[in-house]
Amino acid sequence: MENKTDLRVKAKLIRKQLDIQLISRNIVRLIRENKTYQSAENIMIFYPAKYEINLLSLLDDNKNFYLPKVAGKDIAVCPFKDGDKLELSSFNIKEPCTNYVNPEILDLIFVPALMADKDGYRLGYGGGFYDRFLAKFPNIKTIIPVASRLLVEKLPREDFDCKADSIITW
Repeated sequence: MENKTDLRVKAKLIRKQLDIQLISRNIVRLIRENKTYQSAENIMIFYPAKYEINLLSLLDDNKNFYLPKVAGKDIAVCPFKDGDKLELSSFNIKEPCTNYVNPEILDLIFVPALMADKDGYRLGYGGGFYDRFLAKFPNIKTIIPVASRLLVEKLPREDFDCKADSIITW
């Protein structure tokens, strides 16, 4: 089995070849049909990096949305509405300028992934931010949106890796 570092390189190369706009539109459509999403009120999405699944059209739905913001080695949860001011983080990711809220208000978290496996584990970017965050809030539902070409049978995993409740792929 390839190691996580090699898989990250491979996933980034594959993503560059994908029609990420088309995939994102179809994943958003599938999300809107998902019962967990339909029943959720407070949802954390992520601001897409280049070649990443874009969930921002969900902001049109009648729900409360939040974005993550890096706070030291942790993730803070910030309210977000379309048009809110964003700033670039040290990781070159757009983050909200709004104040943090208690993460326990969240019903659902969409977790970004370079790859995911059929067991619900993901390959992230290697910083461990989401795994640390999710371990603190195990009762919040989690969904990984990922392109079908980046869904694999099994990823290497470590004790700290958190399993998602479900995966939505197209």
